[in-house]
Amino acid sequence: MNQVAQRLRDSNIAEYLIYMWQEEDLIRANHCELEEIEANIIVRYPEKQRPDMREWYSNLITMMREEGVCDCGHLQINKNVIINLTELHQQLLSSPKFPFYNAAYFKALPFIVELRSRNGKKEEPELETCFEALYGVLLLRLQKKPLSEGTEKAVETISSFLSMLANYYDKDRKGELKLDEE
Repeated sequence: MNQVAQRLRDSNIAEYLIYMWQEEDLIRANHCELEEIEANIIVRYPEKQRPDMREWYSNLITMMREEGVCDCGHLQINKNVIINLTELHQQLLSSPKFPFYNAAYFKALPFIVELRSRNGKKEEPELETCFEALYGVLLLRLQKKPLSEGTEKAVETISSFLSMLANYYDKDRKGELKLDEE
């Protein structure tokens, strides 16, 4: 795993997932070809980091090809993050010990429902819808495209909710989250 991905995975699972989706798109933009990635991306890194970067991208390309996600979709390693977050999300919702998390979720829920009805993916996990919204906004901002006031509010609410979930995920990973104890 490259240093950025490892740092994000260790510090903020939500940022890690967005980063990994960017990496998938970066690989797609380079036609899933290591030579193109070397010429367009790896060459920008210091010489001593390039072998690790080649290995990182080579491994991701191999996985994308094997999993059939060279055109669209996400790697299983990234789907697993959504699965793990969804499991924790359900545990937090079912526990009376996390009223602020429940409040954040129910505040974000109308936006999630609206996004799911717009994108036609009503069977998609709610958290994936949230991440897609954040990723879409990231892409719009990179293109310097304006966001409507409604989109800004939705993203702020969803970001706050996912940030809380990511913090609980980190605590859970460290063994600091007590879901079932009184």
